[in-house]
Amino acid sequence: MDWQMHARRLADEVDRPGSHWRAAVADTPRHVLVPRWYERDQEAGGRVVRDGAADPDAWLATAYSDTTLVTRVGALHADDAEPGTVVTSGMSTSSSTEPGLVVGMYRHAELTDGCRTLVTTGTGYGTALACHRLGSDLVTSVDIDPYLVASATDRLASIGLRPDIAVCDLTQGPLPGEYDRIVSTVSVPTIPAPWLKALRPGGRMVTTITGTGLILYADKTPDGGARGWTAYEPASFMGARQGDDYEETVPASVWDKAKHGHGEARISRHLLVFVPETWSVRSMLQLHTPGIEHRRRWYPDRSHTVWMTHPDGSWARAHATAPREAPTVHQGGPRRLWDPLEDILDRLNWLGELPVYGAHVTITPDAETTLTRGNWQAVL
Repeated sequence: MDWQMHARRLADEVDRPGSHWRAAVADTPRHVLVPRWYERDQEAGGRVVRDGAADPDAWLATAYSDTTLVTRVGALHADDAEPGTVVTSGMSTSSSTEPGLVVGMYRHAELTDGCRTLVTTGTGYGTALACHRLGSDLVTSVDIDPYLVASATDRLASIGLRPDIAVCDLTQGPLPGEYDRIVSTVSVPTIPAPWLKALRPGGRMVTTITGTGLILYADKTPDGGARGWTAYEPASFMGARQGDDYEETVPASVWDKAKHGHGEARISRHLLVFVPETWSVRSMLQLHTPGIEHRRRWYPDRSHTVWMTHPDGSWARAHATAPREAPTVHQGGPRRLWDPLEDILDRLNWLGELPVYGAHVTITPDAETTLTRGNWQAVL
């Protein structure tokens, strides 16, 4: 199987000639690490399990695209499902992240020769890139899922890479060693205190913040805390989990109220916005009110509804009868979810940008994290 040609094309797409990362992408057989994956299929009405060996051409085309490949939905890993299985519900719980984004995270980490580095496992693709750049003896890879650790260990060994790989809850620790770099391609709601303990003086951590589009990178300071920035480019990863699947955070009863309740009604001063599609607005709202979940629906007549709910029982429903019409908003529960969204949109319209990107990051020794830019401040 001539995978090298495809890998070189992918490397040309995600990095410049002469880069260490271009060479790593070109030399890594991603298809070996992702033998099966889930693919969205509208006709099937869900996500279908694809088997690479059954269609080698499609396998190579998919594996060497700059695309995230979902490998597990809920508790069902594609490796354990029959090819052609259709999954119609459930959240993605593991994947092989798009190569360009992995390289971007490593660039923010400023990995250099001799850096002892901790990364997250998943399929093992990001681990393989780090091994090519640094050498397997300098790379430790962790995941909370024993199956992912075992399968990645075997597949990496089959291509000659033998980093230290361990089952570990990255958010709780303790982490298996001390590191010059920690790079997490799962998102975290706050910076875990074990990261600060595991980082060597001057070491750097890079991660994304759950529910936002923020990449955060920070260097350990002499007092045991860290200082850094949020990157200007957006990115998002699956959130860290503690079990086989993500726990339900918003009860069905709250979604029912959001769909059918009356609550307080008024006309919004902004056009309808679906928050997950707007990186900076999404990030600002998550920092202001963590934990909001979002849904939407377009109707044949071009009317449009979005719903927002929160684990505390708060909800909002906004409906517009036409794309350029201000929606009618209904809200209920202990707090009003649409109000802070409108305040954020006011700020965006007034200033032309939001302060979440390029913000200064300060992390105390006990891992309290504050973002600041100008007169704006947020605490994770």
